[in-house]
Amino acid sequence: MKMSNMLISTLREVPAEAEINSHKLMLRAGMIRKMASGIYNYMPLGLRVLKKVEDIVREEMNNAGAQEFLASAVLPAELWQESGRWDVYGEEMFRLKDRNNRDFCLGPTHEEVFTDIARNEIKSYKQLPVNLYQIQTKYRDERRPRFGVMRSREFVMKDAYSFDKDQNGLDISYNKMYEAYIKIFNRCGIDAKCVEADSGAIGGSNSAEFMVKSEVGEDDVVFCTACDYAANIEKAPSTVEKAEKEELKDLVKTETPNIRTIEELVKFFNTDEKKFAKTLIYNADGKIVAVMIRGDREVNEVKISNALGGVVNLNMATPEEVLKATNAQVGFAGPININVETLLVDEEVVNMYNFIVGANETGYHIENVNYGRDFEGVVGDYRNITEGEKCPVCGEKVTISRGTEVGHIFKLGTKYSKAMNANFIDENGKEQPFVMGCYGIGVTRTMASIIEQHNDENGIVWPLSVAPYHVNIIPVNIKDEEQMRIANNIYEELKEIGVDVVLDDRNERAGVKFKDSDLMGIPMRITVGKKISEGQVEFKLRTAEMENINIEEVVNRVREEFNKNKLSVR
Repeated sequence: MKMSNMLISTLREVPAEAEINSHKLMLRAGMIRKMASGIYNYMPLGLRVLKKVEDIVREEMNNAGAQEFLASAVLPAELWQESGRWDVYGEEMFRLKDRNNRDFCLGPTHEEVFTDIARNEIKSYKQLPVNLYQIQTKYRDERRPRFGVMRSREFVMKDAYSFDKDQNGLDISYNKMYEAYIKIFNRCGIDAKCVEADSGAIGGSNSAEFMVKSEVGEDDVVFCTACDYAANIEKAPSTVEKAEKEELKDLVKTETPNIRTIEELVKFFNTDEKKFAKTLIYNADGKIVAVMIRGDREVNEVKISNALGGVVNLNMATPEEVLKATNAQVGFAGPININVETLLVDEEVVNMYNFIVGANETGYHIENVNYGRDFEGVVGDYRNITEGEKCPVCGEKVTISRGTEVGHIFKLGTKYSKAMNANFIDENGKEQPFVMGCYGIGVTRTMASIIEQHNDENGIVWPLSVAPYHVNIIPVNIKDEEQMRIANNIYEELKEIGVDVVLDDRNERAGVKFKDSDLMGIPMRITVGKKISEGQVEFKLRTAEMENINIEEVVNRVREEFNKNKLSVR
């Protein structure tokens, strides 16, 4: 491609709306343009990268035995009603009605559709296993779209669904997808760690995420300092710190006027946070529930949701709801005689002695409270694990880092097949539900994650495997006939062997061309200038020093880089 014919719209200034490197650089390099909050158009350069990521995903899925399929993005409500998710999926679902007032949605995910295909097309165990996948645009009405295509309302996703006759078959399918994902992310040039995860609204038994470490990641990931254990903080079990045993003391109600926060209470009672148990009130799908954790801990809302049977909408209670449950203003809630549907008590609180809680009376707290004697509840793990706690596998300390999810694999089991009566005939002539797996990759998010891991002060540094163009040929003076002749010859030779090459024949200063090339992240740059009188051109890798090479060596030098990256050209 010749740049004089390309739509190029690079920006020198960082757009005010952009917060993270990938968003800034995708806008500055002219790869995306915003249409609305969380909705972007992919410009020609960005689309080339997106398609290359898709091609890698497609090749590895095909190699793993999956078959490509394409479902509609407009889904009828009936399928979702069969699975039971229409009323519980939440506000992220884009819902619409047709002219006949029938309910539809824009697909946020496609479990129901693929299950419907399987029950209509697969009749016998002899047809199993089957793994179908698609690469398609998904729609989710994110409450807070941010970070460009990292969390958008419209995004490209690869989702696959395996259908097996039993758990052993699912295990094999799951492992194949695990191996395929490792290869996909390696080929894309990103370091993605597989971590244990919560299954969330999709459901199922086992679940694992592929996370990319990132300072701007939206997830906290727990890593063991000694073994290979890693988990999303939503999933990671915490360890109970048992308090030193004390003789139980009598309850004492103490006036604490206008003292509501743990920090204020610590000063007032002249003790530390570990002597307090805070009671948090939630509205869980319309039911008012309370959660108790130690004063210095953070609630894990995913664990709470799971403990309550898979709550979809979990929100902090309003002041009015708090008043109804506690007869007190916010800041004075406690477990004794609280009026809630369920009281969840973190197991660490059970192991505390003579602690302080809210009195369910405005301006008062109660000292010397003990679980079992003064109140009871549903005991469990309802908090976030913290830095330095014990690894649940080996007992060594854990660390916590930010991460971004680029892939997620689930063992769904029969959750959807049973709900939707999706069965096959087994070896004994009996109907059995399909045993399913689900495997997703955020293609657009993977693209952004590559940039997050591969950039410098000059712009993007694309891995050769996904770069929009492999080589940029820059003639210093387009009015010099000899420079243009040689530049065109190199351009045609590289095209001939299958290299994605661009010729910057714009009437711009060389410095402008160099800056654009670096900003766009093109891995190799060939500068055709005065050195041609000596039979040489300048060859430069994106992050290396410039070198002079003979004109006749250019093709082999480019081939060399492809070989280093385990890529092939003709």
